[in-house]
Amino acid sequence: MKLWHYALIVFLGGCSYGVLSTFVKLAYAAGFTVSAVTGGQYLSGVVLIWLAVFFTKKKKPTRLQFLKLIVSGIPFGLTGIFYYQALQTLNASLAIVFLFQFVWIGALLEWGFHKKKPTKRKLISIALLLVGSMLAANILFQEHLALSWQGSFWGMLAASSFSTFIFLSGSVEKDTPPVLKSALLCTGGVLTVFIVFPPTFLFDLDVLMGILPYGFALGIFGVVLPPLLFSIGMPHVGPGLGTILTSSELPVVIIMSSLVLGEAISWAQWVGVLIILGGIVYSNARFDSWKKLSLNKADSQNVS
Repeated sequence: MKLWHYALIVFLGGCSYGVLSTFVKLAYAAGFTVSAVTGGQYLSGVVLIWLAVFFTKKKKPTRLQFLKLIVSGIPFGLTGIFYYQALQTLNASLAIVFLFQFVWIGALLEWGFHKKKPTKRKLISIALLLVGSMLAANILFQEHLALSWQGSFWGMLAASSFSTFIFLSGSVEKDTPPVLKSALLCTGGVLTVFIVFPPTFLFDLDVLMGILPYGFALGIFGVVLPPLLFSIGMPHVGPGLGTILTSSELPVVIIMSSLVLGEAISWAQWVGVLIILGGIVYSNARFDSWKKLSLNKADSQNVS
C-alpha cells in the first residue's frame, strides 16, 4: 500500500468513532443507562472481533506479546470512562472540545518518544483543528457555559488516554496480525470498563435483549473498527499525523446528528466542520509533488 492508503484507513477509523454519539443518543432515548450502553458496546465488540480472529489465519502470540497488547488496551477503555465522567459536570459541547485536545497531545507523544519534532505544517493543522472544533461544538455562541474544574480534569484525562491509545496502537507489537492485535487491545479495554461498570445488565434478560441492537452497532463502530484500522494504518503514518487524521470524528458527529437525528446545525458549526476537514487535508498535502510536477512541465515546454 501507498502512504495515503494508510492515511485513509486511519481517517476512516476516526470517522467510525463519529458514528457512536448517534447510537448512544438513541440508546439513552430508549431508556438505557450509561452502564448498560457502555457494557453492551464493549462486550458486543470484543465478541465480534474474537469471532473474526477465529475465522482468520491464526498466529499464537507469545506471553509477552499477549500481556503488552492487553495492557495497551487499557487506555482504550479508560477513554470512555473518563469522557462519561466529564459529561457529569460539563455539557456535551465543552466535553467534546476537551476530548479534542488529543490532536496536540499526540504530537507531544511523538516528539517525546520518537524524537519527531512537529513541523510547521503540522502545527498549523493542529491550530486549524482546534479552532474548527470550537466552532463545530458550537461553544462560542452559547450562553451560560458551566466550566468546572472536575469536568475539565476528566476531559483532559479522556484526551490524554485517547492520545495514548492511538500512540500505542501504532507503536506496540507492529508485526502482530491486525485482527489479533485489535482483539487483544479490545480485551484490555473491555476488562477495564467492566471493572468500573460491572456488567449487571447481563443478569436482566429484558435489558440484555433490549440493549443488543444498540450494543451491536456501538461494538462495530466503537470497539471493532477503530483498533483494527489503527493497527493497520498507525504504524505507517505515525501518532502525530494519526491524531490529526482521527479528528475526522467530529465532522461525522455533526453530519450524523443532522441527517439521522434531525438536529439543527448552525452555520458556525458547518464552518467548523469545513475548517477541520481543511486542517486534515492541509496536514496531508504534498506540495513538493506539485512543485516537481510544475517544474517537469516547465522543462518540457522549454525543451519543445
